[in-house]
Amino acid sequence: MKGFVHIRVDDRLIHGQVATRWSMGLKVNRIMVIDDQVASNETEKSVLRLAAPTGINTSILPFEKAVSNIKNGNYDGQRVMLIVKSPETLLQMFEAGVNLLDINIGNMSNRPDTVQYKKSVSMTEAEKEATMKLIEEGIKVTAQMVPDDPTVGIQEFFNKK
Repeated sequence: MKGFVHIRVDDRLIHGQVATRWSMGLKVNRIMVIDDQVASNETEKSVLRLAAPTGINTSILPFEKAVSNIKNGNYDGQRVMLIVKSPETLLQMFEAGVNLLDINIGNMSNRPDTVQYKKSVSMTEAEKEATMKLIEEGIKVTAQMVPDDPTVGIQEFFNKK
């Protein structure tokens, strides 16, 4: 993933913490969101673009287009932070042949049929399974809300349940 510096799972996508703490701290020049539903909704895309800091480009793309762009090296020479809503999207990317960086799970809201593993991380069984498959493939998956928080492997939280 040439040009990428961080992968984050955060169901809020671009918001205050991402816009200020993460993107500024990582010195990114692009925030990429991969989400089919959001990419097809002009209103949601506009809101996300407004949340991005001035001077940071946004790419809000459907899955297939994003994977194609990444594989084609469209982001070489940039500093891109990738954000998705679910680890399932990242597993699909991996299965499509994208070599992923370490993954940070920041926020996954409590929803029906989820188990809360950490104050800010609730997952369905399918999301947990996708996360475990990524770990089994050798990808480091951590749970960290903000950059100042300690970096802790997500499986530590799974083991407590």
